[in-house]
Amino acid sequence: MTNKTESAIKVQMPNIQFNSLNIIEPLLKALKEEGYSIPTPIQVESIPIVLEGNDLLGCAQTGTGKTAAFAIPILQLLSKNLIFGRERKIRSLIVTPTRELAIQIGESFKAYGRHTNLNYTVIFGGVNQNPQTVALRNGIDILIATPGRLLDLMNQGYLSLRDVEIFVLDEADRMLDMGFIHDVKKMIAVLPKKRQSLFFSATMPSEIVKLASTILLNPKEVSVTPVSSTVDIIKQFVYFVDKGNKSSLLVNILKDTAIKTALVFTRTKHGADKVVKILIKHKIKAEAIHGNKAQNARQRALTNFKEQTTRVLVATDIAARGIDVDDLGYVINYEIPNIAETYVHRIGRTGRAGSKGTAFSLCDAEEKTYLKDIENLISKNIKVIEDHPFPLIDHNPVKATKQVQKKRNPKIAEQKQTKPIAHGHSTFGKSATPKTAGNKTRKKWFNKAKSIR
Repeated sequence: MTNKTESAIKVQMPNIQFNSLNIIEPLLKALKEEGYSIPTPIQVESIPIVLEGNDLLGCAQTGTGKTAAFAIPILQLLSKNLIFGRERKIRSLIVTPTRELAIQIGESFKAYGRHTNLNYTVIFGGVNQNPQTVALRNGIDILIATPGRLLDLMNQGYLSLRDVEIFVLDEADRMLDMGFIHDVKKMIAVLPKKRQSLFFSATMPSEIVKLASTILLNPKEVSVTPVSSTVDIIKQFVYFVDKGNKSSLLVNILKDTAIKTALVFTRTKHGADKVVKILIKHKIKAEAIHGNKAQNARQRALTNFKEQTTRVLVATDIAARGIDVDDLGYVINYEIPNIAETYVHRIGRTGRAGSKGTAFSLCDAEEKTYLKDIENLISKNIKVIEDHPFPLIDHNPVKATKQVQKKRNPKIAEQKQTKPIAHGHSTFGKSATPKTAGNKTRKKWFNKAKSIR
């Protein structure tokens, strides 16, 4: 945030704390135990709206505290009418695009709701469904789910959404990017018509606005820090470097012992694995997290990173929004994203909820256009670090030209095939005798189009 924005927030919300938001004592106690006393702007605006029973359309980038903005009021509303044992029904459904994000949301509900006697579970694909179905059979109040596993278990008859009172669609723009919109529409079709709906998205393209209009009824709108304005408390730097020297520069950056942990982003899964191998070779403890990893491996890598037993976590963008680590100081863009908004989501992993953070980007010559798009989006020039051991030398790399195989001329080929062979020479397995009339039928067969044969 800029100083101007910070001042504006202070003027609009002087000395606001959680206990001034009409939050019940069990939740305040849990928040205090978690070390939270001052809500973020989106929490200040959203919590009263949700507690009043209104639908909500929230536009907020990552790191603004939006999970607590819906988790806290949901826990308070559901605690008014507790049900116990297997009689519990799914009264609140939170749908999110990735497994990691679902787990993070589950952890938030566990932390904030520890004194409420409410029950929750998280379901997602990529793991055995049996523990999830057992939890569902035992009865739950709150379900956090990814779209695929939710529909799968629903089709198998393990869960019903007919008792849902509060529905949350989180990271709607990422749902769109990942192709989950049709699944979301199937869910909405079976939800009760009478319900409270909360809709959150970091960006609001036309498709998302259209989807929101089919879910929400007379919603209140909350917009905090639009995606085009990065969190300005994050220090942003760029290194210009040749593509072939990026790994060496990354190792050099990580020699700084002040970097306790760092989240490194690559564009591809293969690239993430390659970076991990290079770092391990240089005695830097690193793990990768991406879609090709088994769920238990992904969760183990994330846990190790949170506990700082792993110093560097290398991730792809699909996994990015599920990573929520307190006090993460550094994000490194090993490759510049080709979509400017993705840069905002990446660096939003650090500088969360007012904490300080630093983002480094390694930019080769071919990525300069991506960097320009990013700077146009965030309306600022990212500071260049010129003093480093691997400066950019090849400013205009020439892409290797693709060899194009010449097309075979069938007439020339035929002439070569029917050309008489000189006396004294022979071919392996072929007659050296010129073709006779008896071969005309065979010759015509070769001249027919491939599709006719």
